[in-house]
Amino acid sequence: MQKPVLVHVEHLTRYYGQTCAVKEVSFELAKGEVLGFLGPNGAGKSSTMQMITGNLAPSAGSVTINGIDLLDKPKRAKHEIGYLPEQPPVYRELTVDEYLQYCAKLNRIARGHVGKAIDTARERCGIGEVRHRLIGNLSKGYRQRVGIAQAILHTPAVVVLDEPTVGLDPIQIREIRTLIRELGEEHGIILSTHILPEVQATCNRVQIINEGQLVFADSVTGLEQRLNATSLIAGFHAAPDAATLQQVDGVTQVETLPDGRVRLHYANTDPSEALIAQAVASGWRLYELAPERRTLEHIFIELTCSDEPAGDPAVAAR
Repeated sequence: MQKPVLVHVEHLTRYYGQTCAVKEVSFELAKGEVLGFLGPNGAGKSSTMQMITGNLAPSAGSVTINGIDLLDKPKRAKHEIGYLPEQPPVYRELTVDEYLQYCAKLNRIARGHVGKAIDTARERCGIGEVRHRLIGNLSKGYRQRVGIAQAILHTPAVVVLDEPTVGLDPIQIREIRTLIRELGEEHGIILSTHILPEVQATCNRVQIINEGQLVFADSVTGLEQRLNATSLIAGFHAAPDAATLQQVDGVTQVETLPDGRVRLHYANTDPSEALIAQAVASGWRLYELAPERRTLEHIFIELTCSDEPAGDPAVAAR
C-alpha cells in the first residue's frame, strides 16, 4: 500500500537579487520516511528549509504540506508542520510543563485537549521525569528533547529538525537518533545535518543539495550500494606493468599509487580471484590485496566539490 505524500515540493526557486540560491528543487516526502537533507555551507539548504516551513517566500515554485498549498493557505499548512531549529526555542526560566503549556496555546490546541497532548509529547520524548524542573537546569540533551516535544505537541504531519544532535555527547546522540527513528514511524521527518554518519544511522532517504540544485536523491539502500567497493588496492614485490594488469579479467582501470601499490577499478565482476591466480602463475609476489570501500564523505565531496555544474539528481543517483 502506497504511503500518503506529506510534502510535495515542485520547482522551488529563490533569488536574492540577481543571485539564484535555490533552483528548480523538486521532491516528495511520504509518511514514515526520514529524509536526510545535506549540503555544504552556502549550497541553498537553509533557504530551502525556510521555504518549506513557510518562513521564506519562494521566488517561484510550490510547496504542499499534507495536501494543503503553503502559499494559498499558509496558516492551515503551517499547522501541519513541527519545527525544531538548531537552537531550540526554549525558555530557560520556565519548567518543562510550563513551557509545553505555553506552546500548546501558541498552537491553539483546544483547552480540553491540552493535558493529553502534553502527556503524549512528554511520553514520546522521554521527559516525564524532568517535567517540573527548570529548563535552564537541564542538560543539553534534555533541552533538545523538550525542543522536539514542542515540535510534535500539536501532532503535525511533518516534523523538520535542523541539526538536532549538534553539541551532544555520544550517549545523548544515540538517544536522540532513536527518538527520531521512532517519530519517523508516524510522521514525515526532514532532518538537516552536517554529520554524515547520522544520515546512515537515522534516515531512510538522502538528498544532497549543491549550488542551489539537488545533485543526489536516493534511498539509504541505494546509497549503500554506491558505497560498496568498486576498487582494490594491490601490492606486488615484482609488480607487472599497468597494461598487463589491465588484461586481468574484470579490471577496467589501473591506477599507480605514490607508494608503489596499484588501485584496480572494476565494474560488476570482482577480479580478486583472477588476479590471485595470475599473480601466482606469473610470479608477481602479491603481498597485499584489499577492497577499497567508499564512504558517504567521499560521495559528498565528489558531488559538492566538482568543477562541473550540478546535474539531474536522478542521474546523480545512478
